[in-house]
Amino acid sequence: MKKKSAYCVAIIGATGAVGKESLEILEERKFPLESLRLFASKRSAGETMACQGREWKVEELTPQSSFTGVDFALISATDEISREYGLKLGAAGVVVIDDSAVFRMDADVPLLVPEVNAHAAKQMPRNIVAIPNCTTTPLVMALKPLHDAAGVKRVVVTTFQSVSGTGSAAMDELVEQTKALMSFRDVEAKVYPHQIAFNLLPHIGSFSRDGECSEEVKIVLETQKILEAPAMRITATTVRVPVLRCHSEAVNVELERPLKPNDARAALAAMPGVLVYDDPSKKLYPMPLDASGKDDIYVGRIREDFSVTNGLNLWVVSDNLRKGAALNAVQIAELLIR
Repeated sequence: MKKKSAYCVAIIGATGAVGKESLEILEERKFPLESLRLFASKRSAGETMACQGREWKVEELTPQSSFTGVDFALISATDEISREYGLKLGAAGVVVIDDSAVFRMDADVPLLVPEVNAHAAKQMPRNIVAIPNCTTTPLVMALKPLHDAAGVKRVVVTTFQSVSGTGSAAMDELVEQTKALMSFRDVEAKVYPHQIAFNLLPHIGSFSRDGECSEEVKIVLETQKILEAPAMRITATTVRVPVLRCHSEAVNVELERPLKPNDARAALAAMPGVLVYDDPSKKLYPMPLDASGKDDIYVGRIREDFSVTNGLNLWVVSDNLRKGAALNAVQIAELLIR
């Protein structure tokens, strides 16, 4: 990418949960913004959104939309939008940073978490960079220092994913169902197949014939790709929980070599973007309330697993709208500028 003093950024899906977060992060990080193009559906066209002291008008995204002069396109919409516009914009020379699963496993598309595998950005033949799943990102950030220190053989991860991972409509549904139940009224499930308020759904994505959820498959394949460890054994169970924001993960790791909990804490604390929050004597451990609105990945409950040789248990919490999506996208743009 040609070095400039400021850049034109387009956000496709600007009025969604991730799009709104992207605007906040562009402002917080003082991204060198020359201009901003905001795209959404017809019903949002004409609205204005603020960023870096200016008001920007939302445009309707259509096949005729012009992207002339755009340097970066951050896409956080549907898979169909990513397929249509990601390929078109990449071919036109726009750097596409895509939040969908459409391009993640393509061999010629880097799947990036800048703190973990920034070197993968050196090869971008299609001008497309993929953002990992919002559960994969915190997982690989916790695994990377452990893998470097002692080699990760096997990972068992159970996720506890907030409704914001499904979007604004899911957040509204959780709030409305909670209000209804507290008022002794019946609830209606529209976004999810079952009531989410006061409930857990061990089902994210679609089921395969062997009973795996698509979200579980994503975690396995994306982690192996990012860590460049195709032989790493990983199994996942994904659960939707009645939390508005932040995903949590219970992670069990089997290592090649011994690694004591204090050594694991030191390795994790040295990892950029990771905050070790771990003092059981003071009841300090990561919770969604701690990580909400924060950039860091919180890691705690670091302890030995005595049921297996060289085993460790971790508890990981992160804001899925920030590092799991919008923040990672902006960090990738910053990386490419550098």
